[in-house]
Amino acid sequence: MIYDHTKIVLEKVSSDPSHFCKELRKANKNLLPYEIEQLRTWLEHFTTGKPELQQYLSIMN
Repeated sequence: MIYDHTKIVLEKVSSDPSHFCKELRKANKNLLPYEIEQLRTWLEHFTTGKPELQQYLSIMN
């Protein structure tokens, strides 16, 4: 449930890279390891063509 909420929030704040980064950090702290893996996969697809967001994917490593 938190995983789905995290995706919704990330989609909503994706127009503001600094807020997107903040939400990624929260997700990294709050999600379970397998959820982080799922989110990482989702993020790779979601950020395709969005270089302003791709730079923050390293937070999830």
